Amino acid sequence: MSETGNQARQGSGGESRRTGAVVCAFILILGNVGVGYLALLAYAAQPAGPWDSEAVAHSGFAAGLGLVVAVVTALLSWVFVKAEWLSRWWFAAPAVLALAATLRLTLLAPGL
Repeated sequence: MSETGNQARQGSGGESRRTGAVVCAFILILGNVGVGYLALLAYAAQPAGPWDSEAVAHSGFAAGLGLVVAVVTALLSWVFVKAEWLSRWWFAAPAVLALAATLRLTLLAPGL
């Protein structure tokens, strides 16, 4: 009977772990899609002329908010990887998106 009990415990643990991984992946995908959308908005905002300071402000706001959400997503990735629910490659997406947002805020910022 002890073997049956051990198998039952291992089976439920594997299912619980799989469910946790799916939930964590869903949360990170939502965060990464949100950051991607904010980065897209930041890069799409181009000033129409030297008078269009609102487009520059909107681009900076979208990139800044995207950077904040990317950092939160990266921290969540760290927690989920540390709990061994997800693999380390989940760090790649928030890192790339944070780099894109940082570049939009600094080197690739729209000018008037």
